[in-house]
Amino acid sequence: MIIVTGATGQLGRQIVERLLTRVPPDRVGVSVRDPQKAQKFADQGVRVRQGSFTDATGLAHAFEGASQVLIVSVDKMGEECVRQHRTAIEAAVAAGARRILYTSQMGASATSHFQACRDHAVTEQVLRACGVPFTSLRNGFYATSAVHFLGHAAESGRLALPADGPVAWTAHADLADAAAAILADEGRFDGPTPPLTGGQALAFDDIAAIATECTGRTITRVTTPDDQFREQVAGGGVPIEVADQLLGIFAASRAGEFATVDPTLATLLGREPITLGTVLREQLSED
Repeated sequence: MIIVTGATGQLGRQIVERLLTRVPPDRVGVSVRDPQKAQKFADQGVRVRQGSFTDATGLAHAFEGASQVLIVSVDKMGEECVRQHRTAIEAAVAAGARRILYTSQMGASATSHFQACRDHAVTEQVLRACGVPFTSLRNGFYATSAVHFLGHAAESGRLALPADGPVAWTAHADLADAAAAILADEGRFDGPTPPLTGGQALAFDDIAAIATECTGRTITRVTTPDDQFREQVAGGGVPIEVADQLLGIFAASRAGEFATVDPTLATLLGREPITLGTVLREQLSED
């Protein structure tokens, strides 16, 4: 049985939906914090069990009978993030999984400027040491993050952010399709995959131009000094450590950590990946 964690989240849900087009529902199980939110999958014949990365006993039940376990990384950073990932990996090993898969990031590195990428690198080290074959999905930077950073620029006409570099923005839908294809073809990749990226690396100058085209209103890219950005974010009630983590994204992009464009995702999909322009147009049309 293929177990997918986080199956009610934005990525995990789409992975399960795509996986069900490839394998019978009785071969799929999900581990979720709130089983009621996964009722749609239960109705389709998917095994739904409660599981939390903070509860090893619960995960043992959720992972029972697993042939593969896909661990969707948590939306946290630092020691707590790695601790939860370690708990999930140990539970998958104890459950007898033949392979453990993990949603990592293209910039995963112990020397990354971005905390999340350093956390991914540590988690990958845990996977290497766990004694079970693993696949680390080196996902491209989520296109939805570009939408988030765009914020209210469509109304204000100003996209004020720290200096940045090109990023290979990648749609959740494409990464879900790729994960489902890799799960259905067990062992297709061993260890870290090549970067699973969109087809272009774009900076926020490019994003401002795309948003201008989408909205018909001129959006000007304004470079904000790092210290000023930190103060603005912290002044809005965000903890200073979170502000520094956000700054890490820009420092990493300036260093070229997210600039690689790789054909692997397109090959898995059998088509060109969804462009950031498409994601932005869909989002801006909904707002």
